[in-house]
Amino acid sequence: MSIARQISRRIGRVSHFSHHRNWENYRDLLIVLLQKELKVRYNNKALGYIWSIANPLASALVYFIAFKILMRLNVPDYPLVLISGVFPWQWFSNAVGASTNIFVGNASIIKKVNFPRNIVPLCMVSNHMIHFLASIPVIVLFLFMFGRAPSLAWSYGIPLLLMVHFGMAYGIALGLASINLFFRDLERLTAIVLNFTFYLTPILYPVDLIPDHLRHLIVLNPAAPLIIAWRQLFLYGTFNWPYLFVCAGYAALFLTIGTLIYRKLSWKFAEVI
Repeated sequence: MSIARQISRRIGRVSHFSHHRNWENYRDLLIVLLQKELKVRYNNKALGYIWSIANPLASALVYFIAFKILMRLNVPDYPLVLISGVFPWQWFSNAVGASTNIFVGNASIIKKVNFPRNIVPLCMVSNHMIHFLASIPVIVLFLFMFGRAPSLAWSYGIPLLLMVHFGMAYGIALGLASINLFFRDLERLTAIVLNFTFYLTPILYPVDLIPDHLRHLIVLNPAAPLIIAWRQLFLYGTFNWPYLFVCAGYAALFLTIGTLIYRKLSWKFAEVI
């Protein structure tokens, strides 16, 4: 039986109990959708994992050549700075960038059965989160190469940052996916905004290189405190609680806005897809 047919049958089975209006009724659907995405990515287990980390590693290599070798940026342990910024950013940017077409790409499922459509972006963001988690061993390897090691702060820092990172990405993705069904040019605008955000976020450079008179403005960029918190945790084994609270505030804001947009527009999804 094809994966698409399995998903359709599971949706039909779940929708039969839709009167319960309980997330437990849709747990199986979320698992099947997530398994489908993971099977596509990790069909060949070895190569699948390699390809999942190849893109951020290749990007980090290009930035290292450009900024460290050619421009001679004076930053100690610059490969670690890049790795600790690029990997978390990839999760955020991939989830937000793919969100605009997530409902369009699953139009056949959405048209067939009535189920909570927000499960689709939820699955997509979860998928990218799993890829990010799979990249952490690579970060650990680089730490050992530079004479460093994971710290005890990882035990609580990673779960906390995962929650706020997931909340931010999912809230933005849900809102963008809903709006894009009615304004299809949003995909291009999202790509432009992500490009600006990338260079305005301390990914290619540490926060210390930002001028002092501009550093206080960094909290206006939602991605900046998130990436800084990840980098401080990975590189220095310290957890930045103030930035966690800033990220949690942004996550709550984006989740609220995304949910409101979704509820306002979801009843017309089947008509416009």
